[in-house]
Amino acid sequence: MTETVKTLKSWIEQTDNIVFFGGAGVSTESGIPDFRSTDGLYHQQYDYPPETILSHSFYERNPEEFFRFYRNKMLYLDAIPNAAHKKLAEWEDSGRLKAVITQNIDGLHQKAGSRNVLELHGSVLRNYCAKCGAFHGVEEIVSSTGVPRCHCGGIIKPDVVLYEEGLDEDVMMRAVSAIRHADVLIIGGTSLTVYPAAGLVRYYRGDKLVVINKTALGAGADLTVTEPIGEVMAQL
Repeated sequence: MTETVKTLKSWIEQTDNIVFFGGAGVSTESGIPDFRSTDGLYHQQYDYPPETILSHSFYERNPEEFFRFYRNKMLYLDAIPNAAHKKLAEWEDSGRLKAVITQNIDGLHQKAGSRNVLELHGSVLRNYCAKCGAFHGVEEIVSSTGVPRCHCGGIIKPDVVLYEEGLDEDVMMRAVSAIRHADVLIIGGTSLTVYPAAGLVRYYRGDKLVVINKTALGAGADLTVTEPIGEVMAQL
């Protein structure tokens, strides 16, 4: 265990008010590729760039191509929680962790047992009819072909925030409150380049801001760990 991880471990042991803010790097160790790494979605070849396909205007204009990409590259239903997900759930059970704020849409935090999860970008596990509002499980998206349709004829839209769409205001307000009141804020697996989510960090008022990221941009952090997050969390 490095001295940096030892310091982090001591901070964790001395508080019962931890908030975790995570991104794609938390799930890469579960086999879910991120967007901007060498092997991520942004470096694969498609007729359109992934950020174009995953935009609201593209979804409206070409839903069949949107859902073809979505089924192929956004659904990893066999993925299982890794050490980071499990440790966070353990901290919540022991009363140390107050909230998980995530940019991920895979539902792995809940699968690991976390309950207070604020999903900034929604979840692939939730889907709603754009016409009547009926809920549909992800299995209906997987088993369908072309554009998935509700019994009423409306399109079944995943409850994920696409480019050009706004974040849920209630989720954002709860995230701001959790961060503002945290003693220890751990940022893991995110380069903090996607706004408005990345702007949440400025609401932190404490002096124990931790960044755990293999390519950590630790500017402003009180502690920076540039090791795989699952390996780090397993030591805590």
